[in-house]
Formats: sequence, structure tokens, C-alpha cells
Amino acid sequence: MTHRSHSTTTEVTRLHGGPASQAAGSRTWTRRRVLLLNATYEPLSAVTVRRAVVLILRGRADMVHADESGGAFHSPATAVPVPTVIRLRTYVRVPYRATVPLTRSALMHRDRFRCGYCGRPATTIDHVVPRSRGGAHNWENCVACCASCNHRKADRLLGELGWALRTRPIAPRGRHWGLIAAVKDIHPAWMQYIDAGAA
Repeated sequence: MTHRSHSTTTEVTRLHGGPASQAAGSRTWTRRRVLLLNATYEPLSAVTVRRAVVLILRGRADMVHADESGGAFHSPATAVPVPTVIRLRTYVRVPYRATVPLTRSALMHRDRFRCGYCGRPATTIDHVVPRSRGGAHNWENCVACCASCNHRKADRLLGELGWALRTRPIAPRGRHWGLIAAVKDIHPAWMQYIDAGAA
């Protein structure tokens, strides 16, 4: 078992260090994330490209989607395309986490990148009841917001402006939201699996 682990690590190091396309360079290796699906195609987490390649080489996961750039990690014995989505071969039971962390990424996805006041594309986050006036930093008091509305609203209450929210902000529910909250940049290839998890 130890020998196999060492062999796999050596092979991955060779893949990293060997000739590779620009898309599969060291930046891709260390910074990009790959969507890891359960055997049932449920989104589980986002792992590094290195971890994804190790899982594939060890036969624990299969490639579902590769990067469209065509980049690959090469060694004398094999070539592994840069993965964007992989799937475990064996089902893994994961404890359900009911509370979703409030992050910019998750909140923007909850509000579909639209301003909670006017519906235009959102670029920032606003506290409905400003924190300077006792508002909490939670799902029920935060909305995606465009720069114009954010500037006009400042530290005032909606009643003082005669404004109303387009929809009532609530905390999202579902395992996939933990993934959205944890990842800043979500690859387009992930969305079909994340949307399926929301259904």
C-alpha cells in the first residue's frame, strides 16, 4: 500500500514537472479547483487539480469533464487532461450540514447576481438594515446590490427611502450551497450538477 502511494505521488510529480501545455502549468496545478462528484453525481466539494489527478491515477475517480483548452499533464507513460469535473467510483456518505456559511460567492448565487432593490446586475453586497443602525450580518439582512443602489441607500433604512425588496432574503438550504460558499470562481461545467443538487 505504501509502495503504491509513493509510486502515485512520484507519477504525479512527473506529470507536474514534465512538459505540459500552458493551460496545465504550475498555476493550474496549484490554484484551480475541480468539482468532485459523488458516485451518484451529487456535488461533494472542490479539490485541487493535483488531488483530482491523484484520484484518477489511483482509480478512485473518473474524468467527467476535461478543460476545453485541451491542456494535459504529460509523463513518459501517460497523459492526463486537465480535469474540471471528476466523479468518485464508490459512494461516500457525507454528514449533512444544515447551516450554510454566508460568503460573497454564495450570496451572489442566491440572488442570481441581481440587485435586491432594482434588479440590475449586482456588483456588491448590502445590509438591508445597515450595520451602523444595528443590522446583523446574516442571510436575512444581506442582499446582492448594484453600485448605484448601494451608493444611494448608504446607511438609510428602506422605509426612509420608500424602497422595497424584490424578494425576501432567506438562508439557502441544500448540500450544494456549502460548495458554492467555499469556492470563489465556479467553472461553467459545474453548474449542471450544482443546479441538479438544488432541485
